[in-house]
Amino acid sequence: MSHSKPVVPQNDNVAHAIAGAGGGVLSMVLTYPLITLSTRAQVESKRSQTAFLTTVQQIIAREGVAGLYAGLDSAVFGISVTNFVYYYWYEWTRSFFEKRAGRTKLTTVESMIAGAIAGSATVILTNPIWVVNTRMTTRKHQVEEEATTEDGKVKRAPSTIGTLLALLRKEGPQALFAGVIPALVLVINPILQYTLFEQMKNAVERRKMRVTPGVAFVLGALGKLFATSVTYPYITVKSQMHVAPATDGTAKKKEGATEALRRIVREEGYAGLYKGIGPKVTQSVITAAFLFAFKDVLYEQTLKLRAKVAQKALA
Repeated sequence: MSHSKPVVPQNDNVAHAIAGAGGGVLSMVLTYPLITLSTRAQVESKRSQTAFLTTVQQIIAREGVAGLYAGLDSAVFGISVTNFVYYYWYEWTRSFFEKRAGRTKLTTVESMIAGAIAGSATVILTNPIWVVNTRMTTRKHQVEEEATTEDGKVKRAPSTIGTLLALLRKEGPQALFAGVIPALVLVINPILQYTLFEQMKNAVERRKMRVTPGVAFVLGALGKLFATSVTYPYITVKSQMHVAPATDGTAKKKEGATEALRRIVREEGYAGLYKGIGPKVTQSVITAAFLFAFKDVLYEQTLKLRAKVAQKALA
């Protein structure tokens, strides 16, 4: 970042983490319907898949506009924690490399290592949140389809806490880490995204141009477009593993990531690995673009706020 901060050091891990969390929440809220459409497409069988606009119409007709925001509360919590953890560890690792090398720019390899460390820490800590969110996003419509009980009372859509407790009761704590292997593989997504973003940003700065929120918006979009297109098959696998029920003594062993990949290709062809890619790529690109645009602004505001608090404390 090329901002002037007289009171707070430039490499402030917490400030970056807060800015990343805030930018992630704003971006998530703006694009959440696309997440719903993409996630449902990923877990549907080939026979039940429908066109994009038809899916939107069906969700609104069955669940109302609120159906497009199923699981939003857990997603907002998840993205805030995810981005806070990711940016904290990314900036910490970045600062370590910069101090050791005595320079302010990371090499491509250093950017990738920083992304791998931050991404792995984030996956381990936040996977349970995304399991609950995926369950809510994909299963709310099942409650709506069977909207009444035998005594005629209307069923309520599952809450975040209700979904979590039901998951723990029926499947055990291990279910919260379903899909963690493909999620770890997907650490390559932010590595590709942020490495490409940093290198494009460096190229812009070498031309003596300022990285404005508008420029960051475009660079963030390009980085995410490339990363999501490359890693999408594992995104599909992760979503399917999140909603797969736990096994009991009579059921087959729960399939792993490799088995899931093979099953999808066997049953649906290679196209099955890219179900829902349209809304997902659109959502990912818009989210990343807004995130990078918001993050710099929020970072500056966070530092200004902390400077004011520090000045008042000294007064």
